[in-house]
Amino acid sequence: MTTARGPQRADGWTAAVRQRLGLGRLLPLGEAADGAWIAETAAASVLRGAVTGPGTVLGRLRIGPVEAAAPGFPVVAPGTAAPPAPPSALPRGPLRIEAEFAAAPDRPLPAAAAALRTALVTAASARLGMEVAEVDLRVTALLDGGAPDQVREAVARFPAAPPEGPEEAAAAGVPGVVSLTEVLGGAVLTAEDHVRVEVATAGDHRALDVARSVRTAVSAAVAGRLPVSVLVTEVVERDSGGGAGLSR
Repeated sequence: MTTARGPQRADGWTAAVRQRLGLGRLLPLGEAADGAWIAETAAASVLRGAVTGPGTVLGRLRIGPVEAAAPGFPVVAPGTAAPPAPPSALPRGPLRIEAEFAAAPDRPLPAAAAALRTALVTAASARLGMEVAEVDLRVTALLDGGAPDQVREAVARFPAAPPEGPEEAAAAGVPGVVSLTEVLGGAVLTAEDHVRVEVATAGDHRALDVARSVRTAVSAAVAGRLPVSVLVTEVVERDSGGGAGLSR
């Protein structure tokens, strides 16, 4: 039976699905004991920002699992509870970056590809804390004359969630946290066996370091010492005036 609230519920469900799809894949950060994850769209925006040199224009970029993960990837130490992964998150293991790019004809393509590969791997480690084992690059065009702007894929923007309890306040107070978000549920979602926190982090802080600090702060505020996992839904770059571009 159709009710007056039916369309509103449908619209809410549709918006929720769009928000979830806006995250892309959920990628592991750090080691299993860190309990940290990041949205693919957030990671990709950081990687794109690292490609600033002339003569290379980055196109399509995806981040996914290595086909056959190397054995011996770090696991949780015996006796330590591993926080459960967010819904539909990729299995923990090394990752693979696939990207297309256009290059200037006055530079050898192997050199251009090597420089791009170095920039992506360095940014993944230094700015995100992401384990990248492979980078697969494909040249799609040679730049002729004036170089076009870098391809800018749409970056999901999620409304900030105000802190409403001690756990939310603890997470929001961590340096490098721009705001809490609630794409997969509440900003702090407490289940029987774990707690999951969603945050947007500042671009001038390493995402993994912020996630670790959030875990520590929330763990101290949670009753029962449940394992805490952290999902970074967005990395927010500061504008020239010192502000952050997160929608509220």
